[in-house]
Amino acid sequence: MTTQEPAMSRTIIQTDKAPAAIGPYSQAVRVGQTVYLSGQIPLLPDLGVLLEGGIEAQTHQVFRNLTAVCQAAGGSLSDIVRIGIFLTDLGDFAAVNAVMAEYMQPPYPARSTVQVSALPRGAQVEIDAVMVLG
Repeated sequence: MTTQEPAMSRTIIQTDKAPAAIGPYSQAVRVGQTVYLSGQIPLLPDLGVLLEGGIEAQTHQVFRNLTAVCQAAGGSLSDIVRIGIFLTDLGDFAAVNAVMAEYMQPPYPARSTVQVSALPRGAQVEIDAVMVLG
């Protein structure tokens, strides 16, 4: 005889302090104590337009957007356990690292960084994350 555990409920996280989803997805989804944050690009939340500027400015905006989603879920950047960074130019790796170090302190989350051919709206950087609360 097998027993079936009840399915964990999903809670959709949404805040107007981060850009609205530009497709059929949620800003984040919480399952138990784990929050899965969708990729953020450097969109300005109030205008929905891409922040102009170089990789540093765009990365700062991405981290501001991620911070807002983390807070809406009841956490902070320090609760992130995994982060994924997508760059249109791996030559920007060091600049992104420098900005990330302004927002995150040790112990750092696990991370991957990959170069992609293009990102939505012509962004230079996109970052997604997994956060564990509590």
